[in-house]
Amino acid sequence: MMENIKVHVRKKDTVMVISGKDKGKIGEVLAVMPKTGKVVVKGINVVSRHTKPNKANMQGGIVKKEAAIFSSKVMLYCNSCKSVTRISHKILDDGTKVRVCKKCGETF
Repeated sequence: MMENIKVHVRKKDTVMVISGKDKGKIGEVLAVMPKTGKVVVKGINVVSRHTKPNKANMQGGIVKKEAAIFSSKVMLYCNSCKSVTRISHKILDDGTKVRVCKKCGETF
């Protein structure tokens, strides 16, 4: 039985790739797969797929799409301090738990 791997980013987070062929690129997380520990990031790890014609794509042919990369290769990007950061958690007065930038204190 496969267990879920804890992934430190969520869907719609802005992340920067910290290793690999797309190192330094910034993109938005489109999907998170905790069972495999991977994420799909917009504009990162773009691969060519040969697709057959179907109802959605009548032409078929070569289609460019984003492939999944390991979540350990991305790091959360803070838009306010314009750098990659780790996150800490903070409990607000009303009892809600929020993610906070370690460098500037901005909430995500």
